[in-house]
Amino acid sequence: MSDNSSMVKPVTNKDRFLTLDIIRGVALFGILLINITAFGLPYAYQDPTIYGGAEGYDLWSWISTEMLFEGTQRGIFSILFGAGIILLTSRLEKSGIANSQDIYFRRNVWLMLFGVIHAYILLWSGEILFAYGLFALIAYVFRHLSPKNLFIIAIAFLLFGAVLDGLKKNRINDNYLKYTAAIELKNDNVILTKEQSEDIEAWEEIEKDMKPDEAKIQKKIDGILGSYTEHFIHNVPASVYMQSSHIYRYFYDLISMILIGMALFKLGVMTLQAKTRLYLGMMLGGYAVGLTTNYYEVTTLISSEFSIQAFNQTSDTYWLGRLGMTVGHLGLLLLFCKSGIFSWLQKSLAAVGQMALTNYVSHSIICGIVFYGIGFGLFAQLARHELYYVVFSIWIAQLIISPIWLKYYKFGPLEWLWRSLTYMKRQPMKKEAV
Repeated sequence: MSDNSSMVKPVTNKDRFLTLDIIRGVALFGILLINITAFGLPYAYQDPTIYGGAEGYDLWSWISTEMLFEGTQRGIFSILFGAGIILLTSRLEKSGIANSQDIYFRRNVWLMLFGVIHAYILLWSGEILFAYGLFALIAYVFRHLSPKNLFIIAIAFLLFGAVLDGLKKNRINDNYLKYTAAIELKNDNVILTKEQSEDIEAWEEIEKDMKPDEAKIQKKIDGILGSYTEHFIHNVPASVYMQSSHIYRYFYDLISMILIGMALFKLGVMTLQAKTRLYLGMMLGGYAVGLTTNYYEVTTLISSEFSIQAFNQTSDTYWLGRLGMTVGHLGLLLLFCKSGIFSWLQKSLAAVGQMALTNYVSHSIICGIVFYGIGFGLFAQLARHELYYVVFSIWIAQLIISPIWLKYYKFGPLEWLWRSLTYMKRQPMKKEAV
């Protein structure tokens, strides 16, 4: 290994952009707000009628997260990831060392490995580190493009993803029409053709997937509340799916936001160099689009009693509502950072964001202890709204612990490990006494 790698060192506190850390901390908390239903309830992430309650506080919990947060925190986190790519690569390239690409690629390959460990060893099939590490390798080739071209490519990816959603919607509609036609013939005692029988079976498979029966729900509960080995065996198919074929769906979702983040960082938007009216416009315009779209989706689902057809009907507007709310939230957060208000909270959130990898994985460890059979076994025991007591407790703990940790140490534990592996050299952990 060349000694040149020692010329480039990890970002120090002086070099960090406080705004990026603050927003990363908020997004990290928002991701837990959404993920908690998957940690605590079977198959109820999207449809509250399946488990956990769909009335009163439980229904309002679903409405609040669906209207305000669904998909948006992942969007903000992806934008920050894109900003981080420009920050890191520009610093590496300015250093002039020959193996700067090695550092970048090694960093993201290790992130992918962390994702594999997170999914299989820590039993969190919904993990996303693997996808970020993979897509960072792809995003690398776009790093020198102008903000304009980055936006154009990002919008193209978003539109292509929307087209795929539309095709899927049409396919499901077609399946339903064929199913209803075949059922009518069956009810009239008409002997069905092989194709008509297959039409019925195809729709019933869709129903089993979107509206699982009691046997399927109980099987999931038993798997998660079983021993570590039983949970591992239950978890493997979902983790394999998420880190293989589902990656194609993640691609248009994540890469578009990553490219937008790269563009916004180059324009100085993410580092508060833009004028206040831009952030205000992002907030108002984003919320106007996002809240309107999400209100349509929520009311459509509730009025249909969460039917499969209603979920399908609203699927092709998901990207619009999500994008609008993501832009709105980002504008609000940037205004919050620029205002300087609640400086104590901003500092605590920045500490949470600076330790994002450690805190993100900690969510899985803590929720595993709370919900899994190897811990307290509260999976499928709490109502939907009660899950948020766990979320708020974790938020408070990390807001307190993260600043205290960084008072004495330069990095979070996993950040230290990641940096040491990336630079192939043990990094100093403790801060020097002043």
